[in-house]
Amino acid sequence: MNLFMELLLLLPIIIYSYIEAFVKLFIPVKRKSVSGELVLITGAGHGIGRVTAYEFANRQSRLVLWDINKHGIEETAAECRRLGATAHAFVVDCSKKEEIYSAAEKVKKDIGDVTILVNNAGVITTADLLSTQDHQIQKMFEVNILAHYWTTKAFLPAMLNNNHGHIVTVASAAGHLATSFMVTYSSSKFAAVGFHKALTQELSALGKDGIKTSCLCPVFTNTGFVKNPSIRFMKVLEPEKVANKLLEGILTNQKMIFVPSFLKMHLILEKILPEHALAAVYKLQNIQFDAVVGYRNRVISD
Repeated sequence: MNLFMELLLLLPIIIYSYIEAFVKLFIPVKRKSVSGELVLITGAGHGIGRVTAYEFANRQSRLVLWDINKHGIEETAAECRRLGATAHAFVVDCSKKEEIYSAAEKVKKDIGDVTILVNNAGVITTADLLSTQDHQIQKMFEVNILAHYWTTKAFLPAMLNNNHGHIVTVASAAGHLATSFMVTYSSSKFAAVGFHKALTQELSALGKDGIKTSCLCPVFTNTGFVKNPSIRFMKVLEPEKVANKLLEGILTNQKMIFVPSFLKMHLILEKILPEHALAAVYKLQNIQFDAVVGYRNRVISD
């Protein structure tokens, strides 16, 4: 088929896609069941990961929970069991590839094939680039993005064989909108968003339409990792709200889940506004949090 015909056929596809998206605004989206699915959540000992585990437990999923904190992960597992779910707790350091692969083999051998993978574990250091220690930079990339590769490589083969599964990337609004004094964290989350988009495209090219992908991108969430965060026009989110939105996105197979949803407008503004206007918009947001600048603790206003 020549280029002219391909372009001609593209037009009705674009029109149909817009009509389809418009109609879906008024028709409730069918939610899939996750009952009986084997769900593995990294970083489940605290915050969003913990509350996400509870959401799955309430929907009769079987749970495999990973975290570096033994006490935290055992507390999460105990609550999931109280909610009526089967829960297996593993102490895993997601910055270590060998630990991930070892724990993954144990899960596959003793429990079964993971059908929903939630890559949630994350770490952050808020500091200017020169004040961020080399080991902190390395740790953020190891946990925030490289761990996604190792877990996905471990559990994707079974999903491909069955053409069934769901891979969830927990990223951040900082993976779309760069933030000062979070250079490394923001870079790792940009990488996580890119991983999600590229993996989604690859699964489509392989014809594996039964394997779904979702990427969660919230603003500041009250997990204790970022100290004293604030942003004008937005509230600091509670983990319960973020986890609820994440589950809604998974159940309806949403590709990109922004919390709050109007974050999408910021992405549009970034593409259409001139540089100086965009800088004024960022300044208007008055983003603040505790950070280290020049080896000194102070409150940062971006």
